[in-house]
Amino acid sequence: MSPASTGASTTVGADASVPAAPDSRMSPGGPGYRRMSLALFLAGVATFALLYSTQALLPLISGEFGVAASDASWTVAAATGGLALFVLPMSALSERFGRRTVMTASLAVAVTIGLLVPFAPSLGVLVALRALQGAALAGLPASATAYLAEEVTPKALVTAIGLFVAGNSVGGMSGRVITGWVAQEWGWRVAVGVIGAIAVACAVAFRVLLPAPRNFRTGSLRPRVLARTVRDHLSNPLLCRLYAIGALFMTVFGGVYTVIGYRLTEAPFSLPQGIIGSVFLVYLVGTVSASTAGRLVGRLGRRGALYAAGGTTAAGLLLSLAGSLPLVLLGLVLITGGFFAGHAVASSAVSKTATRGRAQASALYQSAYYIGSSAGSTVGAIAFHTGGWAGTVGVGLLAVLGVVAITVFGTRAARLQRRLATAA
Repeated sequence: MSPASTGASTTVGADASVPAAPDSRMSPGGPGYRRMSLALFLAGVATFALLYSTQALLPLISGEFGVAASDASWTVAAATGGLALFVLPMSALSERFGRRTVMTASLAVAVTIGLLVPFAPSLGVLVALRALQGAALAGLPASATAYLAEEVTPKALVTAIGLFVAGNSVGGMSGRVITGWVAQEWGWRVAVGVIGAIAVACAVAFRVLLPAPRNFRTGSLRPRVLARTVRDHLSNPLLCRLYAIGALFMTVFGGVYTVIGYRLTEAPFSLPQGIIGSVFLVYLVGTVSASTAGRLVGRLGRRGALYAAGGTTAAGLLLSLAGSLPLVLLGLVLITGGFFAGHAVASSAVSKTATRGRAQASALYQSAYYIGSSAGSTVGAIAFHTGGWAGTVGVGLLAVLGVVAITVFGTRAARLQRRLATAA
């Protein structure tokens, strides 16, 4: 089997035991950069389209199976929870077998399950299939960011990861918009089947376009080595803060977008399913904010960018409390823009901070991130059931407050470190 088919490096000696020269890394305008960007963009589209394929359809799923919002929300929470549980083991496999190989296999399994989801005979089976799909998708996020950290020049890293995150936003948006209109005419089962077919096309294009890695070095699958790597990452205060920030941002996002469909079907809005699906066009704002995160960091610094993202998200949450549909939509725009900017900044900072075991560092971030999604989906739905939309907003504001508090702590810790260094 050729190196191109295994995801290994094309250098002599299998999986690049000897790292390629620094100038082999890709940069904007250079060879392979556009193909790489498009391939990972499409991988991001497929990942989020599949992962959240049932989110806009929860009212219809509740209706068919006769369950409450908190029960139907498990079709989202199970997928993100499965990803959170398996992202670290999958990252270990990518250290041994190559980033591209693991990403390709993950997409292949996930899209296969996606074609089975429409035939689920009960809510329990649907939740189980979604959990398996999330576990399969676990090979994508951490492997993708590790691939970029190894194959892209440092100056272009934030932008490159921002494009991958932008693909997430496009996948999330298109999946929800398409499922909304298809479900309105033919039901939620046909809608998720259409998403599965789109994901198949994205998976094929990804495999064809993604360049073979040049700087990958084979890692170890020995549990002791992996445990030591994970322990080192978890003992790094900066990485732990970034993991917490990712989880808290996703708690907001998961809660808001799990519940928004229920809110918009109720008075005073009473919107049909197709229109509710179209509301997710605001994800386009996330595409822009994620892809421009590099410039935001250049102007404000990493912590300044996180403050801006948190403030924007909080403003959107408060605005969404209004009884006016235009104001609610504007609130969703701010929430989406703030979330994707914060996520792009935090995830790229993880890749820059980790100098070894990048796949595990990214996997820990992704695990925390999707635990936040599962928590947000479940707690946000429970809060909506007990306190209405204001309850969901309250959960989101607490999470944003956590982001700000962690960033303030990090700022003070950095200042203290500089003072100590100057004194020495």
